[in-house]
Amino acid sequence: MSALWIAHVMVTDEAAYGEYAKRATGAIADHGGVFLARGGAYEQLEGPDRPRNVVARFPSLQAAHDCYFSDAYQEALSFAKGASQRELSIVEEIG
Repeated sequence: MSALWIAHVMVTDEAAYGEYAKRATGAIADHGGVFLARGGAYEQLEGPDRPRNVVARFPSLQAAHDCYFSDAYQEALSFAKGASQRELSIVEEIG
């Protein structure tokens, strides 16, 4: 089953977060991830407002998990820490 990586982000340092996004793109692609939404228009209906919303599809829950814990993604993530407030979940898709 494929899985979705869903992130809700409030960017506080555009330059550092931009470096994260550049590096994370490669790590995500290396694990079979493709972006379905990345920023863009949104409507906040419930919960904290995080104006950057990202959805990526991975071939499996395991691939999404492995991506997050990969050396390449963890290196990218070091640029997002302190440059954003974020929530990230991996959700298995319905078959």
